[in-house]
Amino acid sequence: MSRLRRRRTRIGREGRGRQRIGIVAVAAIAGPMMLLGCGGDESGTPTLTWYINPDPNPPSGFSGAFGQAGIAERCSTEQYKIETQLLPTSATEQRVQLLRRLTADDPSIDLMSLDPVFTAEFAAADALLPFSADQQAALSNGMLQGAIDGATFDGQLVVAPLWANTQVLWYRKSVADKAGLDMTQPVTWDQIIDAASDNGGYVGVQANKYEGYVVWINALIEGAGGDIVSETEKGPDATIDIGSEAGVEAAQVIQKLAASPAAMPDLSVSNEGTVLGPFATDRGAFQVNWTFVYNNYAGDEATLADLGWTRYPETVEGEESRPPIGGINVGVGSSTDEPEFAVEAVQCITSEANQVQYAVETANMPARQAAYDDASLRKQFPADLLELYRTSIDTAGPRPASPYWATIANAVLAKWHPAESVNPDSTPETSASFIDQVLHNEALL
Repeated sequence: MSRLRRRRTRIGREGRGRQRIGIVAVAAIAGPMMLLGCGGDESGTPTLTWYINPDPNPPSGFSGAFGQAGIAERCSTEQYKIETQLLPTSATEQRVQLLRRLTADDPSIDLMSLDPVFTAEFAAADALLPFSADQQAALSNGMLQGAIDGATFDGQLVVAPLWANTQVLWYRKSVADKAGLDMTQPVTWDQIIDAASDNGGYVGVQANKYEGYVVWINALIEGAGGDIVSETEKGPDATIDIGSEAGVEAAQVIQKLAASPAAMPDLSVSNEGTVLGPFATDRGAFQVNWTFVYNNYAGDEATLADLGWTRYPETVEGEESRPPIGGINVGVGSSTDEPEFAVEAVQCITSEANQVQYAVETANMPARQAAYDDASLRKQFPADLLELYRTSIDTAGPRPASPYWATIANAVLAKWHPAESVNPDSTPETSASFIDQVLHNEALL
């Protein structure tokens, strides 16, 4: 087979220059990193190096290769082997280390596990080997739309979804019953804040000064029919929409929770983990959080018996919510020495069979539609919870696919944190102006 001809998607000269400057600056902070070359065994069989994010710890008694390492083992063939290299725990550090090397045309990164929020930045920086039209069609076939949206840049599938994550509303059935809420119907943020406040409970959210808080803000704005930014293909000249009516609706929800008895005392530093403990106490009422929550309470019989789940709350009553979307995509390094084998490996890594086994092992949900009907997955999770995951992923509201997302997110945090300071009359408009200034080098973060 002939080698794939490398094609690079370029952005405007001005945008490319700014993007490179940002990458170099953040890489300088990261410090040196050992370069690990792509090699082969004594027989000359090529070895593809796959840089992976950390998986959860295997369950007690588990033997053999686990998680992504297990997929690498199963997808190795007589023509090539796949070995894994572990990236840092922090998604931000993963981004820095990978971009630093990929933009230097390092051929030792054949495959990489990539957070969807960085997809646009990597594609715009020419760090990803483009897929052909046929490859895009094959890799996206059967994928849930929310997962495809998080793997797409400039109308092209540039990475392949391995697993998808979403947030749902977890609730204590006893509190919902006491508040008279019909949880079989859509509920709003106003309703759950009022229900928790009236019954001495908390509403758990992620509002620390980090990406998780921007996830909440974005979901609120998307749920009101808006965006933080749009026309992201224009790079720094993207349209800033956070100051719109949808931004105001989002700010009203945050202000209401922050000023209510339902806000946790540590609201300004809350994250996915800090909300778990209080939820399992007498103050537990509601929390928005990722799919790992079900397994988290598996050993707590009392909490698990009172645990309910439903779709992410509506920002505006009657307007369908847009749940957050996360997960991991797999991309091919733009300078790999084995492009054909690397693309073939991606097809195996993201296959339905591997997504199912990975979900059973780690509780990280599949990105493929049909995987949710697999008997082994349905044995491990309630059928209605799996269906909630599937529909939430399929109708999710991804964060904007901008090469400048890291800058935009930090600009949002600068004006929306802490949550107690959010004012619907000023915060959305002020943050819109600040984002525009930062993108045009007229203000510093």
